[in-house]
Amino acid sequence: MKKGFFITFEGGEGTGKSTQCRLLADVLTKSGKTCLLTREPGGSPGAEEIRNLVVNGQTARWDAMTEMLLFMAARRDHLLKQIWPAINDGKIVICDRFLDSTLAYQGYGYGKNPEAIHNINTVYQMIAGDFKPDLTFILDIDPAEGIRRSRDRSGHAQSEQRFESMDLSFHYNLRQAFHEISRNEERYVMIDAAQSIEEIHACILKIVRERAVC
Repeated sequence: MKKGFFITFEGGEGTGKSTQCRLLADVLTKSGKTCLLTREPGGSPGAEEIRNLVVNGQTARWDAMTEMLLFMAARRDHLLKQIWPAINDGKIVICDRFLDSTLAYQGYGYGKNPEAIHNINTVYQMIAGDFKPDLTFILDIDPAEGIRRSRDRSGHAQSEQRFESMDLSFHYNLRQAFHEISRNEERYVMIDAAQSIEEIHACILKIVRERAVC
């Protein structure tokens, strides 16, 4: 069975992940690659229903454990219905957020919690085994600027602001988390998201070409 390539984009709010996902998918498609552009939470019908539960409502709607379990349930459906079939068909899958966001948000965001991080890794192994992205871009920006961008961007879904509404200290915890996570494996590439869209895109394409994805 042919195997594709799995690319994920991570980072805090307002870093431009969704834009960069689309730009990369466009370039790869034009180069003749078959791509699946998807997102988390969501990406499959069942996972999109769970998305509505976790991104809307009051900030204190769920505790970290409940959030983690909801995200993992959505991820399992996403893997089964979209990601794994596409990978097995030899496609390049580009995903806006994946496991590392769960580690950052539910493991670090509310205050670094070693037990929560252990639980996240354990549950992930239950639902996905050893499956991991081949390449992960982490877009990094000062959280205050990221939140400002996120709230100012045109067409932003005003209903999906639960995490944006968290205290700024939560978002600084996220930034620290992504920096710590990025030191764990060679698949991570940290990119300065304070650059222009074009500059960030050029950095991403350079890495993708170095990895012989296109």
